[in-house]
This record gives sequence, structure tokens and C-alpha cells, in this order.
Amino acid sequence: MKVLVTGNAGFIGFHVASRLLERGDAVVGCDVVNDYYDVALKEARLRLLADTAARIGADYAFVRGNLADPAVVSDLFEGNRFDRVIHLAAQAGVRHSLVDPHSYVTSNLVGFANVIEACRQAGTPHLTYASTSSVYGANTTMPLSEHQGVDHPLQFYAATKRANELMAHSYSHFAALPTTGLRFFTVYGPWGRPDMALFRFTRNMIEGRPIPVFNNGHHIRSFTYIDDVVDGVLLASDQIAAGNPDWHGDTPDPATSRAPFRVLNIGHPEGVRLNAYIEALEAVLGIRAERELLPLQVGDVPDTIADVSALDRAVGFHPKTPVHEGVARFVSWYRGFYGV
Repeated sequence: MKVLVTGNAGFIGFHVASRLLERGDAVVGCDVVNDYYDVALKEARLRLLADTAARIGADYAFVRGNLADPAVVSDLFEGNRFDRVIHLAAQAGVRHSLVDPHSYVTSNLVGFANVIEACRQAGTPHLTYASTSSVYGANTTMPLSEHQGVDHPLQFYAATKRANELMAHSYSHFAALPTTGLRFFTVYGPWGRPDMALFRFTRNMIEGRPIPVFNNGHHIRSFTYIDDVVDGVLLASDQIAAGNPDWHGDTPDPATSRAPFRVLNIGHPEGVRLNAYIEALEAVLGIRAERELLPLQVGDVPDTIADVSALDRAVGFHPKTPVHEGVARFVSWYRGFYGV
């Protein structure tokens, strides 16, 4: 297939594009490569993608552009006929949205609108896009299920991703465009983002500095290793979304529709407390962390545990990587990449 992967200089997008190339698909990547975090890390990912494609003789092209610009998106689609679009480009970061909401409007709303409209005009067979577990917001019923309501987001980032889901449903309904939204739970692994906990903890511990531990480390998260996430993304993208014949307006299921629309959780079904996550890192590094215990951050939620039964039923998703293995693989990559 020929696949457009947006955000392919980002953490998840880079890994998805790599796997697609390795399995023999043609890939067109697009990324603005902004400076939200270390641009050098993003450029290193892009170089590795190009090197991989050259090594295996894969069909790969990269477009450096802003998807909020309609001309960039128009050029992407006019020059290509995509069998799948995997839209992972977004302004990331839960807490950053509290201080710079306009960047989220530009990337997550305008950019998404441009991509989904281009898919409609091109007759793209299936659009798969990134949502987030943050849409569950004030929900406290665990595990978090797609069949629950998600109308109480706690940060603007979550609100923009929920808006993406609603925008997707409208296109699935009036344009019969098949769409799948994937609600990612805490993703970690090699080539991860420097603003995320595992990266910051590893760096601080190696450099002999304390680590900031919010909520006194009592958070519970569905920490999900990147390879397992990529498995789920490709399985979901390959299987085109279809309408639910049992859906009824009297008892509307938020996760499906009569239209070819669905939203699916993608995460590890076993929640792990943050303190246990840190202990796994301590064991790998052989370093005892100096913990700076802090209260719950504004906009954060204590627990997010994924119910992934819908994704399992749909595509046979089975995450395989336990936290201690995933953390060890991240540390090995970190030491190699930074020479420590």
C-alpha cells in the first residue's frame, strides 16, 4: 500500500513509518519539525528513516510542511493516491496546552480539518488518526472504556482531540469516509519525547539530579511500549472501519455509529503505579532516585487504565511488553544515543 504518515518526525509517527517501510509499504511522511522539543532528536529520526529506506530499497519520501497550510495538504494529495492515511501530527503535551492554547488550535483543529477534507476529496479508503486517553478527563470509572461519555476534558489539549473525534464522525456520516480514532494511553520507549516522564527521569538520574514526582508517585497509568502501540496502529489502519448495524439513536454508543466510524483505546490493560515505574528504572540504571515529591499538577488526572477489549475484538490486539522490559530497552537506547 501507499501510506501517508503525518507527524513522522515525532515519536509514534517515526516508529509507525519505520514499520510500514520494513513490511514493504510505500510511505510519504509529512512533518513541520517544530521546536516544541529538541529538533535534533526529530532530525535524527528523519535521518534514520531515510537510511532505512535506502538500505532496504523502500519507497519513501518526506515533505517538510505545515498541515495547517491548505496548500501543503493539497500538494500532498494531488501528487499521491493514498491507500491509507495515518494522521499522527499534532501539537502534543497536556500541560503546554494550558499556556499556549493557540498552537493547539492551529495544529490539532485546523491541521486536522485540512487533512480530513483532503481525504474526502481524494476518496481515501481509510483515515486513522491519533486521539488520546486524556479525553476521559474527569471520568473515574476504571478501566476507561470507549463506551463511556467523554464530555469533561480537563485540559485544552484533550478538548482539541475530542473535537477531532467529533469532526471525524461528521465526515464519516455525511461523506461516508471510514475513520478510526485511536485513544493512546501513556506510550514510552526508544526515541521517546524528552518532555515525558521516563526520558526526564532517566536524564536526571544519570546526571545526579532529583526527579519531580507529582501526586507523590501515586498515579496509575497504562504504560504502553511503543512496539505494542505500532502493532495496534497498523492492525487498526489495515482494517477499514465499518458502520455498526446495531447502533441506535435511542441508546447511542459513543464509540461507534451507523456511519463507518469508530474510536478505540490503545494501551496496556494493566495499570502500573508511577512509583513502581520509577523502581523499574532504578533497577535498570542501578541508581537510587532522589525524589522531589510534588502535588498533583493542574490538568492532570490520578489514574488512566485502558480497557482494550474493543481493539482486541476488532483486530486481535495483545500488548506483549512488560514495564521492566520496556524500560530496559529505553535506557539502552538512551545510553547509546547520548553516549552515556
